[in-house]
Parts: sequence; structure tokens; C-alpha cells
Amino acid sequence: MRFNHCLFVIAICFVVGVRAQNKQLLYDFNEIPQSLSLNPGVESDFKWFAGVPLLSGVSGNFGSNGISVHDLFADDGLDINVKFRERALNSLGPRDEFSTTVQLEYLTGGFRGRNPNYFYSFGGYLEMDNITYWPQDYAFLVFDGNAGQLGRRYNLGDLKTRGSLVNVLHFGINKKVDRYLTIGARGKIYSGIVDYSSTHNSGSLRNIEGQNNIISSTLNADLLLQTSGFQDLDNASDDDLLTNEIINRALFGGDLGVGIDVGFTYHLSERTTVTGSLLDLGFIYHSSDPKSYSLEGNTTVEGIEIDILENFASLDRDFWQDLVDEVEAAVPFDTNTKNYITFRPTKLYASIRNDFGEPVGNSGLQNCDCTAGSSGGGELRTKYRNSFGGQFYMINRPRGPQMALTGFYTRRIGNILAFKGTYTVDKFSYTNLGLGMNLQAGPVNFYIMADNLLSYNNIADSNYASFQFGLNIISWGSGK
Repeated sequence: MRFNHCLFVIAICFVVGVRAQNKQLLYDFNEIPQSLSLNPGVESDFKWFAGVPLLSGVSGNFGSNGISVHDLFADDGLDINVKFRERALNSLGPRDEFSTTVQLEYLTGGFRGRNPNYFYSFGGYLEMDNITYWPQDYAFLVFDGNAGQLGRRYNLGDLKTRGSLVNVLHFGINKKVDRYLTIGARGKIYSGIVDYSSTHNSGSLRNIEGQNNIISSTLNADLLLQTSGFQDLDNASDDDLLTNEIINRALFGGDLGVGIDVGFTYHLSERTTVTGSLLDLGFIYHSSDPKSYSLEGNTTVEGIEIDILENFASLDRDFWQDLVDEVEAAVPFDTNTKNYITFRPTKLYASIRNDFGEPVGNSGLQNCDCTAGSSGGGELRTKYRNSFGGQFYMINRPRGPQMALTGFYTRRIGNILAFKGTYTVDKFSYTNLGLGMNLQAGPVNFYIMADNLLSYNNIADSNYASFQFGLNIISWGSGK
């Protein structure tokens, strides 16, 4: 049992890592071209921009809900099995999650059309998205077994997990409708590399007093694990073939799907603005290498039953195998290669922002109600030195939406530097302070952002930490 404990701890530590990424620092930070990826309807004043390949947009979050690496591996003299029981087994519930969303842009760019009210963007990125909920009753079964648990019902529906590695190609159109409204939409083509999903499980395992034996166990199971891509990658015999197979699946040789992003920016007044966006409203059809595993049925057994008088002549039989065969006949384990569909983790952003202070680049013109036509975007509104407001974020997850609220303050120093500070509340933390910086040095744009700053003195004891950075080349000009 101790060996099983260690295996279970290692498995959990592998998924305790990263949470669903809410990019609250980047959202509505419209000096940065990548803000288009969170709201295709963001206001922009670029003539064109180009991201530096593999450096234009890199982001990742590392953390967990309810437990940290320090909780398990701190040098505090306690045995790891004791710590795991006290700090995980007895503390976490089936709604506690371990999740990750990591993105790597390898191509991104945009340009203003002949009509300066239109801006077009395009690009491609790799996205890894995974989520696993704490399998509470499975954990108790692995650590304690079901001996001495008469009457206890173990819920097999506690198993919920989903993950994918996807290549995404996209093209977007951003339109300035009038002085008050900007809208945008972006179409996406998904090419799935690998995928796994086990989210619609149900059933139970229960022990009661038996009639012919001490314990009677009732198993009622309806479990399904769907996968795609793993067999193709497993068949690759060396590193070169594996690399080629990954590239092939990423470039339309894998599972294909489509999606759309939409967004808007609307000025309620000269200094008050509301925004909103809906991202990844789409699906992937898994047909190139699907394989599913199911366990469905129900049975009641009382262990190995031997009647000495009746079975005296065949006591050399493998009664254990007979029991296994009986269970497998009643609750068969099956595999198939049926195609299936998964929906993308749809995200919703919304914000309200109030600008104040002097206009940027117009020192001394306080309360200016004029416009600043600095680029090819037609009539542009004035940018002010300060902004504050609130943001809302929500992502669709197997056990229901995951939400976050953010308050923010933005400070601009001329056209060169801009800083954004945030305070975010979600299920992972109530003390999440973040800071982002955008630097514009001529045509070179560089940004860097970090979240949950209070945890950086001891990352191992943090529920999570996150980062974002990118490098772009931007051109301004008169496109009127």
C-alpha cells in the first residue's frame, strides 16, 4: 500500500501546477498588440505590427487550488504520507481543481486596410489546456481501500479530467464603426495534436454485510475516457518521426475544428468606456486517431465463495480468476475507435474603465475634449495618463464556470512607458496583486507582466504564479 501511496502522490504533484489563465493584466491594455487576442474589438492606433516569432506572446501560470508544493515537500520532519493525508486527502473536495492554460505564439501580425477604419490581424499559436478535479473518493480507495467501510458509497463520478494540445490559426477583422463604437471578430481553425476527455462519469462502489460472506460489494459503473492522437505519437519509433508526426497533426493532419472570437469597445462618454469579448466559441471533431475506453454495467459480489463439499474435487481451480471473470462479464471493459466532438473552453471578458488626468502627448491640456488622430485609424480618441476600472472573467469548465473579478489602475508616462496594476479575486486567491509594463522604444515594443506578486518570496508555498511577455515591431503613420 505504501508503494501505491507514492505513485498517487507523484501523479497528483504532476497535475498540481498550473491553473486556467485569466490574462487580466493584458486585457484592454491596448498599447500592446496582443490585447487583440483577448478582445478582437479593442481600439488600436497601429498602422501595422509584427510579432517576433516565438517571442511575441509567451504566457504561463503555475499553481493549484487548495494545496501547494510546499505543503507536501516542506522539510518539516513529517512523513509525506502523513502530510498528504492531512493536507490533501482530508482537506480537498471534488470541486477543487488543478488546471493549466499555456500559449506560445509563433506567428502574429496585423495591418490597417485602405479604409483606415478597418484593421486586419492574423497569426498562429500552440495552446495547451488541461484540467483535473480532485478525485476525492478514488483517492480514499487508493489510500485506504474499502475494508472496514461498510455502508459507505464511493462516488465514481468524482473523476473529471480533460486536456488538449492544439495548434490554432486565426484571422481577424477590427472595425471602427463610429467615434463611440469599435467591433471585431476573429475566425479560428483548430488542428488537434492530442486530446483526452473523461467528464461524463457516474456510478458507485458500496460495501454492505453479505449473506454468504462477510462483505458484499456492489459496483455500478458508467465510465468513459475518450482520447485522440496518442496512438499516432506512440507509433513513432524515434525522435525524428515523433517530431514529424507532431508537426503533421498540427498542420491540418490531426483533428480539425472551427471557432470564433467576438468583441467590442464602446464609449459611454469621453472618459468612460465599456468593453466585452467572447472567445473560443467553437469545437473540434476528433476523427484522425480516436480511441475510447469504457466501463459500463453493474454487479454484486461477495468475494471468493468456496463450498468445500461441492468443490472438493476441484480445489485446485483458480477461484480468484473465476471471480475476475464474473465481474468482467457483468461490468465489461470495452475499447472502440468512434469519432467524437469536444467543445473549446469558452471564455468571457468584460470591463468598465474611467480615464482621468492630462491627455498623453498634450501636456497642460486638461479636460481636453478633442481627438488625437495619430495614426491610420481615422478619428481616434484622446489617451489619458491615468485609467482605473473593473474587469470580469469567466471560463467554461466541466463542473461549471470559473470566475474572477479584477480591479485595475493604468498609468502612462508619455508614449514610451505604461504600467498596469491589478488586484484579482478568484477561487485560487484573495490576495492576487499583479503588475504589467509596456515599453515602446521607437518601433520596438516590449511588454512583461507578472501575477500574484506577494507569493514570489516563496514560490513553492504559493497557490500559483504567472507570467507573460512579448516582443513586437510596431509602425504608426498617417493612413487617412
